[in-house]
Amino acid sequence: MITFFATPKPFRGHIGVIQRNAIQSWKLTHPDAEVILFGNEEGAAEVAAGLGARHEPEVDRNSHGTPLLSSLFERADRLARHGRLCFLNADILLTEDFLAASARLAQLRERSLMVGRRCDVDIKEPLDFSKPDWRESVRSLARERGRLRPPQWIDYFVFPRDLLRAQVPDFADGRPGYDNWLLWKVRSMGVPVVDATPVVLAIHQNHDYSHHQGGENTFWNGAEAQQNYALLGKGHFATLDNATHCLKPNGLRPNHYHWVALAKRKAQRIRSAAWFALLDLTRPLRRLLGLRQRHSPEAPR
Repeated sequence: MITFFATPKPFRGHIGVIQRNAIQSWKLTHPDAEVILFGNEEGAAEVAAGLGARHEPEVDRNSHGTPLLSSLFERADRLARHGRLCFLNADILLTEDFLAASARLAQLRERSLMVGRRCDVDIKEPLDFSKPDWRESVRSLARERGRLRPPQWIDYFVFPRDLLRAQVPDFADGRPGYDNWLLWKVRSMGVPVVDATPVVLAIHQNHDYSHHQGGENTFWNGAEAQQNYALLGKGHFATLDNATHCLKPNGLRPNHYHWVALAKRKAQRIRSAAWFALLDLTRPLRRLLGLRQRHSPEAPR
């Protein structure tokens, strides 16, 4: 069985609606599924009580008041009732395929990390979970109108207890970079990273960034994002293209392409380093000639 854990945003307006939808869908994956909501954000205690989830208000935070990923993983590892954990964003809807995939992988490769791509869908209203066909309704909506995101967007992580104990840095939760680091870290430990996209439809309920102070630009480029990027570091980046295995309907298969993805990223880093080295070398001459620096199409901006 599984323990889900997350840090929801304040339960206001649309973001409150979709978080309630998501959390209730986790509870309905199995009668014994455990859900732990960390943090004391507005409405968290009331929603946890109403949906039968466990509320843990205490979590370590950074100077901006954002929960730290290290604290979330450490506390979940210590408090969870079940031996299999799932950290995920609080706007992800799950249906019956998720738990089935997790159980299959636990039998095939218990010590592994299960991840997958998300499918973005517009959902504005509370779902009616009393309807027996609610699962098929949201899955049909996702198949018809959803948008499957690229391999660098990872919103759920399933792993056995103690796999990442005392391993996770002080990333700001909900800011960029930590998801790519988690995939890199597990790979570096020699543990299989398994892409479950072919067998799991993880439904992300679209939302804006009005809940985030400073909006979308600050989310991606603000002080907390920059701190996360610094923790991510050079070379500690992986996406689903780097998964070592793929979980398919007919079983677990090696992902031979992951070596190609690693080689391409390494080659891009070498090209970028060479470009900036050339810029440094030619800077005096370019200044003398009055030439402005031009960005290489391969260089990050």
